[in-house]
Amino acid sequence: MQPPSALPAPPEPPGPDSWRLETLAGWHLPLLTDPAFLPLQPVLQRAVLLGLPERLMQALLARPSLAPQVLVALSGQKPLGLIICRRLNRSGSCWQMQHLRLAPSAARHELASTLLRAAIQRARGAASWIAAASTLDDTRLAMLREQGFQPLRSDRLWCWPGAPAGGSPISASSPAPAELQLTPLNRRSATLLWHLEQAACPAQLRQLLDRRVEDLLDQSHGRGWMLVDPSREQAVAAVRWIGEHPGGGHDVELSVHPGWEHLVGTATELLLHQAQADLGAGEPLWLRCDLRDEARQRWLADLGAQEQGERVLMARSVWRRQGLQAPARAAQRIDALLEQWQPRRRPLPTPTPLAPPL
Repeated sequence: MQPPSALPAPPEPPGPDSWRLETLAGWHLPLLTDPAFLPLQPVLQRAVLLGLPERLMQALLARPSLAPQVLVALSGQKPLGLIICRRLNRSGSCWQMQHLRLAPSAARHELASTLLRAAIQRARGAASWIAAASTLDDTRLAMLREQGFQPLRSDRLWCWPGAPAGGSPISASSPAPAELQLTPLNRRSATLLWHLEQAACPAQLRQLLDRRVEDLLDQSHGRGWMLVDPSREQAVAAVRWIGEHPGGGHDVELSVHPGWEHLVGTATELLLHQAQADLGAGEPLWLRCDLRDEARQRWLADLGAQEQGERVLMARSVWRRQGLQAPARAAQRIDALLEQWQPRRRPLPTPTPLAPPL
């Protein structure tokens, strides 16, 4: 008999045998009331609403769906976790793990690995995957490494609430810097933004993302602004919307051409004000900044942005193994080609031994 002072043992988390994975449907939404899932409700609702027309268009036009892919892990009628992934280009060569959330009662490491493996298996044709994890989340980082992800770079997250009324001489109505034009993102100007981001993005990440002009328009929904040098017909700085931030605000991408870093300051502040005016006055903007870019981090701090931790950007690519094998195969082909052009020498006759004298 159990002593009165002894506390009952906590219930064991559901094991893998009791899990089942399902694609997100409307009837799942009322079940996702755990605090771990509540911040994602707007994203989940949009995924359900976009899912039906996207699947219909995919069936009619034979093109890939642009709606996010959401998998829910359940034990009976109880959600244990979910993963939200989206393709980062129309070709489907690159996918991103946007969110991976688990209920407190779940067997966290094993369930997280199961959800991520299932998402990767369902994204047929994907050559690379992008994911991010907090530098403090050792469990998530270890799980990503187990699934073949390798670190690309470390970023610091910043939240800019906007300048208080009268607190900054810069606003959305301020003129652009001299010799530059403030240009909205649209189908005509999207090529300029694409060239800017190609120049500002590290080479390895640029290869993994494999983005085209239409991919930028799809991801940003056409919401963005650029500073354009009309004499060169070149975008030198830009900000664009990349998604809603869980819990409030918007994630934005701020890009500055490597040869125009002196624009970090008044010019880039104008872009942030313009983005906030378009996306919703008073809603914070979330930006990420490479840890090695000390100048931009000082500018964000002076602007009143608040640090929100650090994250590691990681990638998983099947091109890595192919990339190692390609030079060897190429060398073999070259050797075979050169061998055909080598001079053909006639074989020397085999000497015949002389007969012994009689």
